[in-house]
Amino acid sequence: MLHLNTQGLRDRGAWDAAGIKLPAYDIPAMRECTWRAPVWVHFGAGNIFRGFLAAAQQTLLNSRAADTGILAAESFDFQIIDHVYTPYDDLSLLVRMRADGTDEKEVIASVAGGLKADCAGSDWAQLAEIFRAPSLQMASFTITEKGYALTDLEGKPLPVVERDLAAGPEGPRHTMSITAALLYRRYQAGGAPIAMVSMDNCAQNGKKLRDGVLTVARGWQERELVPTAFLDWLENPACVSFPWSMIDKITPHPSEKVKEELEGLGLEDMTISKTNTGTLIAPFVNTEITEYLVLEDAFPNGRPALEKAGVYLTDRTTVEKAEKMKVGTCLNPLHTALAVYGCLLGYTSIAAEMGDPDLKALVEHIAEESLPVVEDPGILSPRAFINEVLNERFPNPAIPDTPQRIAADTSQKMPVRYGGTLRRYAERPELNVSSLVYAPLVFAGWCRYLLGVDDQGREMPVSPDPMAPQLQAHLAGIRLGKPESCTDQLRPILSNAAIFGVDLYQAGLGGRTEEMFRAMLTGPGAVRGTLRHYLSLAGA
Repeated sequence: MLHLNTQGLRDRGAWDAAGIKLPAYDIPAMRECTWRAPVWVHFGAGNIFRGFLAAAQQTLLNSRAADTGILAAESFDFQIIDHVYTPYDDLSLLVRMRADGTDEKEVIASVAGGLKADCAGSDWAQLAEIFRAPSLQMASFTITEKGYALTDLEGKPLPVVERDLAAGPEGPRHTMSITAALLYRRYQAGGAPIAMVSMDNCAQNGKKLRDGVLTVARGWQERELVPTAFLDWLENPACVSFPWSMIDKITPHPSEKVKEELEGLGLEDMTISKTNTGTLIAPFVNTEITEYLVLEDAFPNGRPALEKAGVYLTDRTTVEKAEKMKVGTCLNPLHTALAVYGCLLGYTSIAAEMGDPDLKALVEHIAEESLPVVEDPGILSPRAFINEVLNERFPNPAIPDTPQRIAADTSQKMPVRYGGTLRRYAERPELNVSSLVYAPLVFAGWCRYLLGVDDQGREMPVSPDPMAPQLQAHLAGIRLGKPESCTDQLRPILSNAAIFGVDLYQAGLGGRTEEMFRAMLTGPGAVRGTLRHYLSLAGA
């Protein structure tokens, strides 16, 4: 049997026989070096980190372009550390899956330690010490869109944020507060420079991270819990930078099929478990081969040689173009469309959805609507990127991704994935934002999805979303089979610029979205019928 731990790796012949690649460096030496002089700490210890960033650092370690690993910190779902870090000595098994059914398997050992970013926990003192280290060059983040949110849909501070502002840097709970508190430790220790790098699918993600940290720090300064000089240090990019980035790698929940394949090779304890927050986690990560990371080269204390691991290092303008291309046009809006309609139409596979002519046509039209406002970043071609997504990546049957996973936190994703396109349409005099058809069709589909009833009239679970209770409360009284039951319930949702990036009524899209939504209420099959009606207008 193969055991995924440091002791188990000693039997290299057994791993080779199973076709699993092992690290080509001295793991204990790497870990000792990392703890002695940490260079990189990462927040968000989940699948995208283990399947992409930790693998990139392993590439550097294997080629001797680095001698330290990454310290992984989890600030939200602490059971990730308990379930898949501690029991496996911080090792992960990466399974990269090709469309032809073949895959690559590799043990990732570049994580030198997994820590809980819990101010009341035993790891907090270690995290504080890591941030005091002058050697620390960067802290990166994959905490999803909701990890940066400090307010609710009405703009009111979240309860956890109110508590954090009162508690100060000694009692942070929200990730933005935790980050500000750890930076305060660094400031107190002499203020060595550092780069704070968001790698989430957010428009201007570096700005989002900076705004979140500064909001908390200013709240503390106003309460005289930190000195003004701390704010001056935070706001100086020569001391603390917040580079922007664009990341892309489809990393679905762990697959039962992959689990069975690994167990068939002799691997023990490949258990897929669910944490208290609903996260599916396993000691392995299954993901696609394709990956992109475009990163603003703004590191005041130096950085790892990430370009040697395939990362694009460039300027902020190019990063922003790449981010808008991917997040606002070429992938993420298409994912959201497939998510809400896939759930409504009974699909449990993104790849299977791409075999549905209606859904494939829908995402093709969404992409075409968005392309007129996309700037070519130069390093990646928007048209080639879309073609790869639609013809290779989404249809890849080996990727066990589901619309239910993508549908999570849609309220946080809408302004990122569609808001930019709507604003850029409004800013271009030669374009007419009110002429858009397929973006509002997604908005209507999402509102229909929030009813929790599928296209056959059956009860359907709605994926976790921090704003779901508020949104569903607005839809009270609306019933399938009774389109007249929808009067003005959608107005508070569609007029909320925090959700869509713009007020849809002011943009000329609110009424159209309502009309589409009512059409989906006429009875079972109305979602499919409405979808086909609007596709037919484009000759689909």
